[in-house]
Amino acid sequence: MRTSRPPRPPRPLVRSGLTLAAAAALPLALSAQPAAARATGISVSTTGSMVSVVTSVCTQINGSWGTAALLSSSQASFAQGRQVALSGTTVSQSAAWSGVSPGTYTVVVMCSSGSTAGTQSVIVSAASTPTISATASPSRGVMGGFGGAARDYGTVTMAVGGALVGTGVIAAAWFLRRRAKPYRL
Repeated sequence: MRTSRPPRPPRPLVRSGLTLAAAAALPLALSAQPAAARATGISVSTTGSMVSVVTSVCTQINGSWGTAALLSSSQASFAQGRQVALSGTTVSQSAAWSGVSPGTYTVVVMCSSGSTAGTQSVIVSAASTPTISATASPSRGVMGGFGGAARDYGTVTMAVGGALVGTGVIAAAWFLRRRAKPYRL
């Protein structure tokens, strides 16, 4: 004669609604930043006396992506700045200025459609002589990009990534919960 086993107690795997609520709220928290803290649509970087800007929001119209301008603190309008035509692809457009004197500048990118892709301030430091340090400091993070180019991902990218992570957490919890239920005949 066969004895029946007592039913297994339910696993306390992901029965808590708090875990699912936190995972679902993550993308909302990332996208709820104030407008001033959001990315401007452009990424500006400096290397010595060179300033470069990268964007991905412009579209090509009549063979032109748009124009970028580098404005010094004494210049007030786009027309007064050093203008450079954007070049690139549908994924990324860029412009660069070389021989920029030390100081604080504003970079403005105007797409060929007439809309402003973004505005960002940048500080160009005086050239310094490289020194060798006896103690090396560790790097802080990983910079992504091709050929030494670096890209700072903005709020939209972070929100989409958070949504993907949240979806993955919810899907994993659902899958594990379904596996924990006994089979019924």
